Amino acid sequence: MTNSTRNKLIENSISIALTQIFTYVIPLITLPYLSRILDVKKFGLVFWAQACIVYFIIIIDYGFNWSATREIAVNKDNQNKISEIFNSVMGVKFILIGLCFIILNFMIILIPNCQNEFLLFYLTFFMVIGHALYPIWYFQGIEHMKYVTFLKIVSQIIFIILIFLFIKSPNDYIYVALFNSLGFIIAGILSIAIAIKRFNLKLQIPKLSNIKSQFKYSFGYFSANISNTAYTNTNAFILGLIATPMFVGYYVAAEKIFRAVDLLSWPLISAFYPYMAKTKNVKLYKKVFYLTYLTFIIIVLFIFIFAKTIVIIFYGNEMIEAYKILRIFCITMLFTQISGFMGYPFLGALGYSNIVNNSVPIAAFIQIMLLSILYILGKLNIWTISYLTILPYAIMSIIRINGIIKNKLWNYKEN
Repeated sequence: MTNSTRNKLIENSISIALTQIFTYVIPLITLPYLSRILDVKKFGLVFWAQACIVYFIIIIDYGFNWSATREIAVNKDNQNKISEIFNSVMGVKFILIGLCFIILNFMIILIPNCQNEFLLFYLTFFMVIGHALYPIWYFQGIEHMKYVTFLKIVSQIIFIILIFLFIKSPNDYIYVALFNSLGFIIAGILSIAIAIKRFNLKLQIPKLSNIKSQFKYSFGYFSANISNTAYTNTNAFILGLIATPMFVGYYVAAEKIFRAVDLLSWPLISAFYPYMAKTKNVKLYKKVFYLTYLTFIIIVLFIFIFAKTIVIIFYGNEMIEAYKILRIFCITMLFTQISGFMGYPFLGALGYSNIVNNSVPIAAFIQIMLLSILYILGKLNIWTISYLTILPYAIMSIIRINGIIKNKLWNYKEN
């Protein structure tokens, strides 16, 4: 590895780390405040609405965070091709936004819980527009993450300030999602402007053939992402349908800490994906994985032991029951790290994306089947749903590790 390549990898790892911190970790600053200002019911409603809208975010992302990143990384020296990819991807996203808005209206008409909180759902939908405009996949592909990192920091600071200034009572709960969405929208618009001015990105109406090509090429990544949502998001969604908002609040409170901690390794995973796609440096990847996983085990043990104290500090005594769920999530995190590191940044970068893509729907199918069986038996509750978060990640880890062993990829350089 040359010094310039190493420096670029380090720079992008740090940039992605900061982006993840300000996307998932820094908002934890607002959670203790919101859990105390909003009652448990309103807290649960806000994040249940977000759990529903996440399906739309996955649809408009359409797997581009992996497929478009790889395309741009491979064509890094071809500016015209990069502009073509960017325009066709954004064309697909805007088509999907329209489709998602139609589906949202059907949800509000058909689902009583959505109908009763229609304004909350419409305001939360702005998150979809914000995510569509935020081209993190573009900057990740060209390996210049520092720009979107800066914008993410600014947008999250704005979000935090708005929360503390305007959320003063439980009746203000509907504005939480709107403020969150504004951060993405502002960051998205500014990042596109930077791409045009700094990197000579050319915006134009994409050809229909290019849009069709993007739909087809990214479908495998999309099917994996939508299946991934089935086991990461469906639990909170179903809980909102069968339980009171209070239980949703407990679950979401624990899940927010789980997601923030779990994503600590994501900067390395994201930064290594374009790097591994180009270099296939398995030796370095193995060293990073071993060191990162050992560190993560120590962090998870700490959270498991002090779960009750962590929940009280973050959310107050009203949310104390969430600590039991957080301990279950600690077990889940041990598998999420393995499946994440063995996924696209390793198998995908080495040309085995099919193993990664196939592992996700298999895991999702098994989980949905178990959820259905438990529902029929009358055993579906906050505890069984929480324990079911472990299973899909364990299944994915097994499938991916088996693929690595079968194809002798852990010793790729030697072969």
